[in-house]
Amino acid sequence: MRFQAYVMNLKYHIVVFGCQMNKSDGERVRAVIEGLGYIWTCEEEEANLLGILACSVRQKSIDRVYSRIRKWNQWKNDKNLVTFISGCILPADQGKFLKLFDLLFPITELPSLPEMIHQYGIVTPSVNRTFSTLTVLQGKETVVEGSEGAAGHVTGPWPYISEPDIRIRGFWALKPSYVSDYEAYIPIQNGCDKFCTFCAVPYTRGREISRSPDAIMDELKQLTESGYKLITLLGQNVNSYGLDRYGQGVNFAGLLKRIGEYGKQSGQKLWVYFTSPHPGDMNEEVIRTIASYDCLAKQIHLPLQSGDDQILKRMNRRHTLADYMKITESIRKHLPAATLFTDVIVGFSGETPKQFENTRKAMERIKFNMAYIAAYSPRPGAASAAWEDDVPLYEKKRRLHILTDELMLHSIEYNKRMTGKMVQVLVTGRDRKEGYFSGMTEGRITVRFPSYGRVSTGDFVWLKITGATALSIEGALTEKGIQAAVV
Repeated sequence: MRFQAYVMNLKYHIVVFGCQMNKSDGERVRAVIEGLGYIWTCEEEEANLLGILACSVRQKSIDRVYSRIRKWNQWKNDKNLVTFISGCILPADQGKFLKLFDLLFPITELPSLPEMIHQYGIVTPSVNRTFSTLTVLQGKETVVEGSEGAAGHVTGPWPYISEPDIRIRGFWALKPSYVSDYEAYIPIQNGCDKFCTFCAVPYTRGREISRSPDAIMDELKQLTESGYKLITLLGQNVNSYGLDRYGQGVNFAGLLKRIGEYGKQSGQKLWVYFTSPHPGDMNEEVIRTIASYDCLAKQIHLPLQSGDDQILKRMNRRHTLADYMKITESIRKHLPAATLFTDVIVGFSGETPKQFENTRKAMERIKFNMAYIAAYSPRPGAASAAWEDDVPLYEKKRRLHILTDELMLHSIEYNKRMTGKMVQVLVTGRDRKEGYFSGMTEGRITVRFPSYGRVSTGDFVWLKITGATALSIEGALTEKGIQAAVV
C-alpha cells in the first residue's frame, strides 16, 4: 500500500549479511539513502526505511532474512514503514522475497533507489533532489547521470560497454558513506567466471568485470589522504583482475605495484589487504610484488576448500592439492613473516572419510593461522544442488570439529612464538574487558592490551607480546608504542 509520509526526520536502518563485498556495497547504499535526507539509526524499531543486503550463498543467512522480515511486516500494523532487499540473491529466493518486501532490486540498480522510494509515495526532506546530485567519486570512473533516479547516459573511457557493465560502473561511481574512520573497502572486480559447483556467486553477481585501475587508485588516494590506515581490495576473484578488457591491460600484480609505489611515495603508514583470490590464478609475480612493498600487508587468504584431488575436481576448482602446495611454498619462501588464512568445506557431496582425512593432512602440512570451516549445504542454482547431499549432518559437524582442533594446534604454536617480541598493532576499538583495547597485527592476529586511555582507535602502536591463545595474543603497551600512537 502506498502512503504519504511528511516526516522531516525520517530514519533508516540496513542489515548486512554475508561477505565483505556486501559490507562494502552497504556503504554505497547508506550514501544513497542519506542523500535523500534519511538519518541512520542503530535501532530497527525507530526506522521508517528498513533494508537488507542478503547472501544466498549460505542457507543460514537466508533463514535470518525471513526472521527479520516477519518481524518488520508485523510492525507495519502500527507504523508507516517501507522495506527493501538487495545483495546476492538467487532467482529462487527472489521470487519468495518479492512477496515479503516492498522493494527488491539488484545492487547494480542502487542509483535508481531514490526513484523507487519516491514512486512508492514517500515524501522525504530532499524529494526534489535529482539523481545527478548524488556524490560520486572523482576520477576516471563511469558516472551515471539522469534525473529522478533514472539511469541516463554514461560517460567514461569504455565505448563498447554492455548493459550489465554500465550498471556496475554506475554503482562503483557512487561515493560510499564509510562506517569506519580508519578502515575501508575498495571494490576492484565483480562477479566470477569459475563456476565452482558448490557456489552461487556466478548466478548472483554475474560474470567477472574489472574496475578501471585509475578509478581504484583515485579512491585509494582519497582514502589515504583522509587518514585511512587499513584498506581491503575486494572481488569474488581478485587475482583474475584485469583478465577482461576493462582492466586496461593491468593485471593484479600490476595493480598491486601501482598501489605499492603510491604507498612508498605518500609517506603514510598503510596496510593494504585483498580478498579473495583463487589458487588457480595465484602466481609468484603477485607474491613477489607483495614482498617488495611495505604497504602491501603480509597476510594471504587463499581458499583451500578441500585437500583431496577428487573432491577438488568435483568442486570444479581447476587445481590440485600439489598446485596449492606449490603456491604456499612460494609464500613461505618470499613472505616468511606472512600469515596464511583459508576456507574449507567439510561434508561436500560424495566426500568419503578417506577424502576428508586428506583435507586434515593438508591442514597439518600447511599449518594455517586461521581457517573458516563450513559444513556443506546445497544452494539452489549451484550445480551441486542437483547432487545427493549424502554426508549426514552429525558427520559434517564431527569433521568440522576435527579440522577446528587441527587449526588450533598450529595457530597457537605460531602465536606462542610471538611471546616476548615487539609487534606493531593497529588499534581497532575497545575490548569487551574493561580498560582494554583490541587491535590486530599486520598478519590479522587479534590482540588485546591494557590501554589506560593513552591510545585511540585507528592508531598504530607497538606492543610487547605477553601471552597467547589459539586465536589471539595479549600484549603490553610500551613507551615506544605510545610515542608511535602520538606520531
